[in-house]
Amino acid sequence: MEKAGFLSPVIPTFKKMEEIKKKDIRALTREQLREFFVSNGDKAFRGNQVYEWLWQKAAYSFDVMTNLSKETREMLEANFVINHIKVDQMQRSSDGTIKNAVRLHDDLIVESVLIPTKSRTTACVSSQVGCSLDCRFCATSRLKRMRNLNPDEIYDQVVAIDNESRLYFERPLSNIVFMGMGEPLMNYNNVLKAIDKITSPDGLGMSPKRITVSTSGVPKLIRKMADDEVKFKLAVSLHSAVDEIRTSIMPFNAKFTLSDLRESLQYWYEKTRSRITYEYVVWDGINDTQKDVDALVEFCRFAPSKVNLIEYNPIDDGEFKQASNAAIDRYVNSLEKNNIVVTVRRSRGKDIDAACGQLANKS
Repeated sequence: MEKAGFLSPVIPTFKKMEEIKKKDIRALTREQLREFFVSNGDKAFRGNQVYEWLWQKAAYSFDVMTNLSKETREMLEANFVINHIKVDQMQRSSDGTIKNAVRLHDDLIVESVLIPTKSRTTACVSSQVGCSLDCRFCATSRLKRMRNLNPDEIYDQVVAIDNESRLYFERPLSNIVFMGMGEPLMNYNNVLKAIDKITSPDGLGMSPKRITVSTSGVPKLIRKMADDEVKFKLAVSLHSAVDEIRTSIMPFNAKFTLSDLRESLQYWYEKTRSRITYEYVVWDGINDTQKDVDALVEFCRFAPSKVNLIEYNPIDDGEFKQASNAAIDRYVNSLEKNNIVVTVRRSRGKDIDAACGQLANKS
């Protein structure tokens, strides 16, 4: 009996091939691949071989699966497609940062970034085409959200950056941050499926502790992550601990208030005992007063936390301006005085619009 959503193993013979709607083979589980081969009179282990090609070896076509017979590869070609991404354009910054314009199978474009330092290389990956939220300081939010990325499309971004890390920096990718285009928690299921493949021994085998999912703050889904006992790290794009100010720069805060966000983060910490990282940009005339600093300190008190103060990256309209060094020092001094870990993070890749908040398919 055919399973719901599973392509029949029988190969049609009377329709033209272009009329046959093929299924993306990476949407199938290992067991479904095994069943496919058994249903076609072959051995179940063929499914294991194909699964290894698709995930461990990131095969982009059936032709490269050289331990399969030509007939088997033709059968796969007749039934399935591999909706592999293509790096349309790669740009290199003067500081070594690499930005990829990634073309998806339906010709939509997203961007991903490789950020190198002396000790690590980090992949900043996208989770949506456009973004579901409306942060006024972010270029991506000005793009209409076209669709969510599939798990394999997220996975492929990581593979591409790992290859670039090995080629240009002679070391494998060490870290992944979901800080590219889109709000990861608005694509919850696909992001978790992608991370499962990235961390699985059957995939890239990376440690979940080297992965950080950054969210603008969706309380219900932060709670769900805690209940799902995820092992990766959590970062929150906070930018203000004053409701009125946060709503003015991040309008969705009117629905997902700071009170709700804090309760969900407290739940996260109680369930995971994992430190929370806050991403925080300080702007001139917006959140640069001592009142703003005190509100952030108070917001951080309920759980061990780290604050990354991020340099602002302009998006051309001049509405938002980087705060003064004195304002940054005010934050650093107050946070350290209250035993809250704080770092000042300088932007990378600004000359190619690859820095935080600049991803907008300008490539």
